[in-house]
Amino acid sequence: MRRRAGERQGGPGHPAHRGRLRRPAPGQGAGLHGRRGTALGVVVVAGLAALALLLVMCGRGGERGMSQRAAGPVVGWGFTHTQFSADRGSGAATDRVTRLLSGTPMPQNQHIMGWGADSPEPSPGHYDFADLDRRIALIRRAGGTPVLTLCGAPDWMKGGRSGSTDWSRLEQAPDPAHYADFAALAGKIARRYPEVRHFLVWNEFKGFFDDHKGRWNYEGYTRLYNLVYRELKRVDKGIQVGGPYLVMDSYLPGDRTYASDLQGPWGSIDRRTIDALRYWNRHKAGADFVVVDGSSYTKDGHYAQDDPFLATRKFADVGRWVRKETGLPLWWAEWYVEAGEEEGARHDSGWSERERIAVRAAALMEMAAGGATSGLYWNPENENTDAPCPGCLWSSTEKAGGGRELPMLDLLMRFSRAFPPHGPVYPAGRTPQGGDADAAVRVLGGAHTVMLVNTADRPATVTVEGRTVTLDAYAVRWLDRRS
Repeated sequence: MRRRAGERQGGPGHPAHRGRLRRPAPGQGAGLHGRRGTALGVVVVAGLAALALLLVMCGRGGERGMSQRAAGPVVGWGFTHTQFSADRGSGAATDRVTRLLSGTPMPQNQHIMGWGADSPEPSPGHYDFADLDRRIALIRRAGGTPVLTLCGAPDWMKGGRSGSTDWSRLEQAPDPAHYADFAALAGKIARRYPEVRHFLVWNEFKGFFDDHKGRWNYEGYTRLYNLVYRELKRVDKGIQVGGPYLVMDSYLPGDRTYASDLQGPWGSIDRRTIDALRYWNRHKAGADFVVVDGSSYTKDGHYAQDDPFLATRKFADVGRWVRKETGLPLWWAEWYVEAGEEEGARHDSGWSERERIAVRAAALMEMAAGGATSGLYWNPENENTDAPCPGCLWSSTEKAGGGRELPMLDLLMRFSRAFPPHGPVYPAGRTPQGGDADAAVRVLGGAHTVMLVNTADRPATVTVEGRTVTLDAYAVRWLDRRS
């Protein structure tokens, strides 16, 4: 698989370094991300009744194009393609991935530039859609719901040389004088891919931090967003548009750095992020859904009480707040639970794959409990055929024997089937068994399935809806619900 200039290992287009723009620490300018997080609690309540604590019900519009999914504001649980994906490599391996994905069609997201795609408009009025065509074709073959993230911008829109791409500037926002040009490009892309019904506007406010003011340039982002929103609606009023795609950075409990009212046992959300979201919400031209992302760990890479399972509570608390603040369907565009994973540091966590999957399962539970109807997992594929790829969805497609399902894909597909965006989500009733061991088990019920996760490094026993279940350490279990 060819690399773009600047997309070498650790470069901004590489999945190991998502190019996430890090919120500056006090007294610092904006730099690149590298973080951990905190949080507490999770989805289970004690008691025998199946308490309808939360009901996630979303209507869905008519179907169109290649996808069997609805054209409404929610798409369910899926993933984002990064620099390396199943559109390149051995034919046998790529076919294997396509068959895997077609078994459980999910939303699949692709950025329009970077992360596997070359500049779509290298010079004004001259287009190159070869990479996007190839990625959309992959999604089509797999029967997925296509989603496009409108990020980044061609170099000529940000003061660079027309006809060339400096990948070190991928995270730079368009110059205000070219906001309209970027919106026009979004419209061009929407016309080229009429089957794409969902667009995310930009990514994590990249390039929109105002160093002089020490805060986000939310006015500039909202101007860009509104131009893009109006252009996409001119193309087709049925297109679904979401923003602002902010990272919900947080600090540990007791740390008053940029403290806000959005807080919990996991810590406090950076108030500059709250200010930016509120400004966008008040001044947006419109939105069909709201988009955020974030990690369970703090901005400086720590977990509250040093417990990654407790940390996932942040996803539920933030989700409820965002839903209440905006009144819109909620998407998690990216979500992280393993400190440093944005920069590919999964090898350094010391987690087994079993623990890795269990923490991710707990995070998915929390997102659903917090009211999210859609979420996209950042797939950290690499091109190394022999190296381990912790958290990847499938083995490398660069060799004929690759493209095989890995544990995270199984979790994501099962969760997608068990908790579709139009179905109910609630804590399942259970009878305590075994004190502390029981408290370690998290339970989430859907219309037809109960999901259990043991957050302890020892076996645990619970009774769920009349059935006694023993789970091994860090086990994830799926039970069919009894009618």
